[in-house]
Amino acid sequence: MTHIDAGTEVDPGHPLPAPVRAGGLTAAEVAERVARGQVNDIPVRSSRSTVEIVRANVFTRFNAIIGVLWLIMLVVAPIQDSLFGFVILANTGIGIVQEWRAKKTLDSLAVIGEARPTVRRDGAPAEVSTSEIVLDDLIEIGPGDKAVVDGVCVEADGLEIDESLLTGEADPVVKRPGDQILSGSFVVAGGGAFQATKVGREAYAAQLAEEASRFTLVHSELRSGISTILKYVTWMMIPAALGLVTTQLFVKNKDLDDSIARTVGGIVPMVPEGLVLLTSVAFAIGVIRLGRKQCLVQELPAIEGLARVDTVCLDKTGTLTEGGMDVTELRPLDGSDASYVRTVLGALGESDPRPNASLQAIIDACPVAEGWRCTESLPFSSARKYSGATLSESDGDSHTWLLGAPDVLLAPDDPALAETERLNEQGLRVLLLARAAHELDAPDVAAGARPTALVVLEQRLRPDAADTLRYFAEQNVSAKVISGDNAVSVGAVAAKLGLEGSTVDARLLPQERDGMAEALDAGTVFGRVTPQQKRDMVGALQSHGHTVAMTGDGVNDVLALKDADIGVSMGSGSEATRAVAQIVLLNNSFATLPSVVAEGRRVIGNITRVATLFLVKTVYSVLLAVLVVCWQVEYPFLPRHLTLLSTLTIGVPAFFLALAPNKERARPHFVRRVMRYSIPGGVVAAVATFLTYLIARHHYAGEGALDAETSAATLTLFLISMWVLAIIARPYTWWRIVLVASMGLGFVLVLAVPWLQDFFALKLVGQTMPWIAVGISVGAAAALEVIWKWVDRRFPA
Repeated sequence: MTHIDAGTEVDPGHPLPAPVRAGGLTAAEVAERVARGQVNDIPVRSSRSTVEIVRANVFTRFNAIIGVLWLIMLVVAPIQDSLFGFVILANTGIGIVQEWRAKKTLDSLAVIGEARPTVRRDGAPAEVSTSEIVLDDLIEIGPGDKAVVDGVCVEADGLEIDESLLTGEADPVVKRPGDQILSGSFVVAGGGAFQATKVGREAYAAQLAEEASRFTLVHSELRSGISTILKYVTWMMIPAALGLVTTQLFVKNKDLDDSIARTVGGIVPMVPEGLVLLTSVAFAIGVIRLGRKQCLVQELPAIEGLARVDTVCLDKTGTLTEGGMDVTELRPLDGSDASYVRTVLGALGESDPRPNASLQAIIDACPVAEGWRCTESLPFSSARKYSGATLSESDGDSHTWLLGAPDVLLAPDDPALAETERLNEQGLRVLLLARAAHELDAPDVAAGARPTALVVLEQRLRPDAADTLRYFAEQNVSAKVISGDNAVSVGAVAAKLGLEGSTVDARLLPQERDGMAEALDAGTVFGRVTPQQKRDMVGALQSHGHTVAMTGDGVNDVLALKDADIGVSMGSGSEATRAVAQIVLLNNSFATLPSVVAEGRRVIGNITRVATLFLVKTVYSVLLAVLVVCWQVEYPFLPRHLTLLSTLTIGVPAFFLALAPNKERARPHFVRRVMRYSIPGGVVAAVATFLTYLIARHHYAGEGALDAETSAATLTLFLISMWVLAIIARPYTWWRIVLVASMGLGFVLVLAVPWLQDFFALKLVGQTMPWIAVGISVGAAAALEVIWKWVDRRFPA
């Protein structure tokens, strides 16, 4: 709390490393340390390296399976039966390019949002990048700043540091010269300077998990759901593939090359390889799209997570209102002199080297008088709700002053509170200037304080806040305004923005979690919330099944941001908030949030659609293999047939559908929602196709019969797959209709052009069997419509 000058004697119990100079290092000393490698050289990584991207996309379980089968087919079959391998190469290349583009976007945004600590060199402060800090640098810190290296405090002016991200202890720790400061902790009040004692990989921060701005795909319901599906697919593939190999090679005693080709033709479509690719591409393109709007997504699942959010907790200052304020009125109390009050306020403003928005407005409105000097200061703290200073006046008198929340500094029956209440109801912010009756370092310094003046401040509403709140209301996302300011004032601001609901003073909230959760569900605006309460409120909402997003820009929001499902920080916010948030709005625009929600919904909704397409193919492929083994017949397809079907009914349309607009609200239970369509769809497709194949085996005889049977089965499977695509593509728009029609025309083209018929070994023989295939397909399509509607009613998502 006491201001420490450079020459202040240091606590002998905490010796400082030499040299300690108030002016910091010289340029020569900095150069010497750089030459010795004593630099904070931990690279700021906002994404996976290019090598990691290539490795992650190439060396996958299914690429290994497909790669081995591809090499076998290149040896034993015509090139057209190896087309599936070239498709995998193209898919992998697309995945690498898109993720690399996302990496470039993340890297560039991370540089924009990177913190630049202030170091003192050659007697002057200068901002440098984190990587330019050297050993023994003197680093200045203030409210919201994060310690980026380990060090020892050498100057302290009411310095309070929160180490909760390191120790879990929420209470701020008062730091004095000689005390250790660990990287990863951040300043909640006061200011000072510390000397770097450990930099680079020796610093505590290097031992933490990789911090903000990292590229990761973990903790995503979408990704974990797909992994679960792929695990079960692998287990289904093994027995089906073994049975298929045995039947084709040993039971039927057919030509070796043809048996291998048909065996591979049965195994390849079981692998939903494009599903993982499209999920990665959809996420990567989401990052790129949001990057263009100056939104840094520090963890990719945040795109998905915000789309699942049903409650958004908003900090008023910096989110609903702009950071700046204006002093609109000064109301002296108890006959105080207005000019004297202005002088006191001016001196209070000068006493704080890092003023917050309220104090900055006072500094702008109240000039500093000559001869006034601050002898002791108490920086503002969110927990206290006031700041203070002992001022030596020009005539030699000395008084202690407090500036803060009237309802905290005054007794409940003080008449000044009635005036404050009236102003708060107009949406104005009110601070009280009071003369303290005790010394500044007394534990009850606010007790008995005499009110001197009310400072009326007007907050600047964000022009886009009302539209953003309206968007959340339309999307059934509850908005809760949580602020440290007076509840009535916050409620008035919320009302101006069209946010309806009751206003609650957080000091009256129940302490136990269930009671708090019920109060939060009932209320909309909460004032006088402490930083610890913000954290408790997030936990209470989560305990009632809510998925919670928290927005904020101040150091008092860090704990809540860290605990929320999704933390959203403003780019102009404190370094600590940016470090723990998953999403940073670099343009400081609350209006960017709907874009993030929309992007998440696009990704989740479209991947759910696309996953159904892929998994219908997996189910019918496994079931067809089982039916072939049970009937001990030749597998009806060559790889070229299923490559053609997969490309026209899944690969190409899935790519467009995965990137299409989609505003459907994200719903949980991804695996259940996908499988409830995929299993019946795959079963219908497999049974109908195999039925056609069995009828064709009785219809055709002689040389070329197997090719004719294959063509009839292929026609049936194509028509059913097209109907699945037509259902998935709903609701129709002009481009979806064009997409589905184009895929159908592609198959007609193959049947109509002789060299394509030969290339894909497809030729419909006669008229009876093709029309039987069409009839079976129509029946299967009708069955699909009935079954899927029944599934919707019987097993709602």
